[in-house]
Amino acid sequence: MTFCLSEASRAKLAGVHPDLIRVVHRAIEISTVDFKVIEGVRTPKRQAELYAQGRTKPGNKVTWTLKSNHFINPKTGKGHAVDLLVAPYDWAHGPQWQKMADAVAAASEELAVPIRWGKDWDRDGIVGEKGETDSPHFELWGG
Repeated sequence: MTFCLSEASRAKLAGVHPDLIRVVHRAIEISTVDFKVIEGVRTPKRQAELYAQGRTKPGNKVTWTLKSNHFINPKTGKGHAVDLLVAPYDWAHGPQWQKMADAVAAASEELAVPIRWGKDWDRDGIVGEKGETDSPHFELWGG
Protein backbone atom coordinates (compact mmCIF):
# COMPACT_ATOMS: atom_id res chain seq x y z
CA MET A 1 0.00 0.00 0.00
CA THR A 2 1.25 3.46 -0.87
CA PHE A 3 0.37 6.41 1.31
CA CYS A 4 0.41 10.12 0.50
CA LEU A 5 0.21 13.31 2.51
CA SER A 6 -3.19 14.92 2.89
CA GLU A 7 -3.80 18.50 1.88
CA ALA A 8 -3.82 19.44 5.57
CA SER A 9 -0.40 17.82 6.07
CA ARG A 10 1.03 19.53 3.02
CA ALA A 11 -0.29 22.88 4.29
CA LYS A 12 1.52 22.35 7.60
CA LEU A 13 4.79 22.08 5.68
CA ALA A 14 4.53 25.72 4.58
CA GLY A 15 7.73 27.51 5.55
CA VAL A 16 9.65 24.30 6.26
CA HIS A 17 13.06 23.83 4.63
CA PRO A 18 12.67 22.21 1.18
CA ASP A 19 15.12 19.40 2.02
CA LEU A 20 13.02 18.37 5.00
CA ILE A 21 9.85 18.59 2.91
CA ARG A 22 11.42 16.25 0.35
CA VAL A 23 12.28 13.76 3.10
CA VAL A 24 8.74 13.81 4.53
CA HIS A 25 7.19 13.33 1.08
CA ARG A 26 9.54 10.46 0.26
CA ALA A 27 9.03 8.89 3.68
CA ILE A 28 5.25 8.70 3.27
CA GLU A 29 5.73 7.07 -0.15
CA ILE A 30 7.89 4.26 1.26
CA SER A 31 6.36 3.96 4.74
CA THR A 32 4.58 0.79 5.81
CA VAL A 33 2.37 2.90 8.11
CA ASP A 34 0.37 6.03 7.41
CA PHE A 35 1.25 9.30 9.16
CA LYS A 36 0.43 12.97 9.02
CA VAL A 37 2.20 16.25 9.66
CA ILE A 38 0.94 17.83 12.87
CA GLU A 39 3.34 20.80 13.04
CA GLY A 40 5.90 22.46 10.87
CA VAL A 41 6.95 26.04 11.52
CA ARG A 42 6.21 27.11 15.07
CA THR A 43 6.23 30.56 16.64
CA PRO A 44 7.96 31.35 19.93
CA LYS A 45 4.49 31.95 21.39
CA ARG A 46 3.37 28.46 20.39
CA GLN A 47 6.60 27.00 21.82
CA ALA A 48 5.95 28.78 25.12
CA GLU A 49 2.42 27.32 25.20
CA LEU A 50 3.79 23.83 24.65
CA TYR A 51 6.48 24.39 27.26
CA ALA A 52 3.85 25.43 29.82
CA GLN A 53 1.96 22.17 29.26
CA GLY A 54 2.65 19.86 32.18
CA ARG A 55 4.27 22.67 34.12
CA THR A 56 1.89 25.59 34.65
CA LYS A 57 -0.94 24.24 32.47
CA PRO A 58 -2.67 20.85 32.46
CA GLY A 59 -1.35 18.00 30.35
CA ASN A 60 1.78 15.99 29.78
CA LYS A 61 5.11 17.67 29.14
CA VAL A 62 5.66 17.75 25.40
CA THR A 63 8.78 19.90 25.10
CA TRP A 64 11.81 20.52 27.25
CA THR A 65 12.97 23.83 25.86
CA LEU A 66 11.82 27.28 24.85
CA LYS A 67 14.12 27.08 21.83
CA SER A 68 13.14 25.08 18.78
CA ASN A 69 14.23 24.09 15.31
CA HIS A 70 10.57 24.61 14.40
CA PHE A 71 11.32 28.36 14.48
CA ILE A 72 12.29 30.12 11.27
CA ASN A 73 16.06 29.77 10.99
CA PRO A 74 17.58 33.21 10.36
CA LYS A 75 20.19 31.76 7.96
CA THR A 76 17.74 29.93 5.70
CA GLY A 77 14.45 31.69 6.36
CA LYS A 78 12.85 28.26 6.85
CA GLY A 79 11.82 25.97 9.70
CA HIS A 80 14.12 23.01 10.26
CA ALA A 81 11.77 20.63 12.12
CA VAL A 82 8.46 18.84 11.76
CA ASP A 83 6.28 16.80 14.05
CA LEU A 84 4.64 13.73 12.52
CA LEU A 85 1.89 11.57 13.98
CA VAL A 86 1.52 7.92 13.05
CA ALA A 87 -1.92 6.49 12.21
CA PRO A 88 -4.44 5.92 13.68
CA TYR A 89 -3.52 9.23 15.34
CA ASP A 90 -4.20 8.36 18.95
CA TRP A 91 -0.62 8.51 20.36
CA ALA A 92 -0.72 4.89 21.61
CA HIS A 93 0.96 2.92 18.83
CA GLY A 94 4.48 2.22 20.09
CA PRO A 95 5.76 -0.10 17.33
CA GLN A 96 4.20 2.11 14.66
CA TRP A 97 6.41 5.03 15.70
CA GLN A 98 9.50 2.99 14.87
CA LYS A 99 8.10 2.02 11.47
CA MET A 100 7.46 5.68 10.66
CA ALA A 101 10.92 6.64 11.91
CA ASP A 102 12.45 3.87 9.77
CA ALA A 103 10.74 5.35 6.70
CA VAL A 104 12.02 8.84 7.54
CA ALA A 105 15.53 7.43 8.05
CA ALA A 106 15.41 5.57 4.73
CA ALA A 107 14.19 8.69 2.91
CA SER A 108 16.88 10.74 4.63
CA GLU A 109 19.58 8.34 3.48
CA GLU A 110 18.20 8.02 -0.06
CA LEU A 111 18.03 11.80 -0.50
CA ALA A 112 21.30 12.50 1.37
CA VAL A 113 19.53 14.85 3.80
CA PRO A 114 20.70 14.17 7.38
CA ILE A 115 17.78 13.96 9.80
CA ARG A 116 17.66 13.57 13.57
CA TRP A 117 14.75 11.90 15.39
CA GLY A 118 13.49 13.03 18.80
CA LYS A 119 13.84 9.45 20.11
CA ASP A 120 17.51 9.25 19.07
CA TRP A 121 19.09 12.69 19.46
CA ASP A 122 22.65 11.39 19.14
CA ARG A 123 21.79 9.38 16.00
CA ASP A 124 23.46 6.20 17.25
CA GLY A 125 20.48 3.97 16.46
CA ILE A 126 19.67 3.30 20.11
CA VAL A 127 16.29 4.89 20.79
CA GLY A 128 15.42 6.35 24.16
CA GLU A 129 18.79 5.52 25.71
CA LYS A 130 19.06 8.93 27.35
CA GLY A 131 15.37 9.27 28.10
CA GLU A 132 14.49 10.73 24.69
CA THR A 133 10.72 10.67 24.29
CA ASP A 134 9.93 13.05 21.43
CA SER A 135 8.58 10.44 18.99
CA PRO A 136 6.82 12.91 16.64
CA HIS A 137 9.88 15.18 16.17
CA PHE A 138 12.19 15.07 13.15
CA GLU A 139 14.69 17.80 12.27
CA LEU A 140 17.48 18.61 9.87
CA TRP A 141 20.77 17.63 11.40
CA GLY A 142 23.99 19.47 10.76
CA GLY A 143 26.36 17.25 12.67
